[in-house]
Amino acid sequence: MRRSEKAVTDPKELQAIIQSAQVCRLALADQDTPYIVPMHFGMKGNTLYFHCAQKGRKLDIIRRNPAVCFEVEGDLSIVNTGKPCNWSTRYASIIGYGIASLVTDPQQKKEALNVIVSHYAPDIVYEFQEKKVDEVAVLKVTIISMTGKKSGYSKRGFSAKN
Repeated sequence: MRRSEKAVTDPKELQAIIQSAQVCRLALADQDTPYIVPMHFGMKGNTLYFHCAQKGRKLDIIRRNPAVCFEVEGDLSIVNTGKPCNWSTRYASIIGYGIASLVTDPQQKKEALNVIVSHYAPDIVYEFQEKKVDEVAVLKVTIISMTGKKSGYSKRGFSAKN
C-alpha cells in the first residue's frame, strides 16, 4: 500500500468495516475480460457467502476460474472543502482475494443463507423451506488475503458506529 498511514491491520477494525458494508463487489476474470458484480453477502470466520441464481455468467466464470477479488466499503462520504480540486473522501474499505466454490449440501446452504440474513438483520434466524433452498445457488469465497484502508477517521480507528 502506497500510503501506509491509511492501512488497516487490526482484525477487529477489519471486521467492523465488513459488518458496516451493505454490498460486496465480487470481481471475476472471464479469460481476458474482467467482470464485477455487486452482491448481498454475509461473513463467518474466514468465509464470505453470497446467494444468486443457479445459472448465469458469474457461475460460468467461477466454474472456469474460481480465483476472485472482492471489495467492500463502509461509511463512505464526500468531504467538501469548498475548493473542488481539494475535495476528499471519508471511507473505510477492504480489498481481498479468495477462492470461490458452490455450496451444494442443503444444510450448509441453509446455514450460509442465515449468515447472509444475519448480516442485514442480526437478530433473525430464518427457517428456509427446502423448495426455496433448492431454487438458489450459494457461493462460498474462502478468503486468502485482504487489506484494509481508511481515510478521514481519527487515530482511534473505524467502528461500525462511526
